Amino acid sequence: MSSSGTKQRVDGKVEEIGGAIKKTVGKVIGNEQMEIEGRLAELEGQGRQEVAKAGERIKGAVQEFVGDVKNKVGDLIDNQQMQFEGAVKALEGKARQQANH
Repeated sequence: MSSSGTKQRVDGKVEEIGGAIKKTVGKVIGNEQMEIEGRLAELEGQGRQEVAKAGERIKGAVQEFVGDVKNKVGDLIDNQQMQFEGAVKALEGKARQQANH
């Protein structure tokens, strides 16, 4: 995962947890406004995490595609090193996509 994707996911998780705490405190003390604000922050944090994961899935799909192309070109020109590098890149792309579902 890219460092910006990781940061976005962490920031989203922090926002989600902070919102959940605020929501709970609002509920306990009977402050409906605080409870609503907490729930909103919680949802925004979850949304931020999903956006980060979607970006990583797209990067993984591109990585997989580029790897497949490199693999096929290596096969066409009988370059085993290029084939291997392409296959590895394609597998890394698949793994990146699966890690972000």
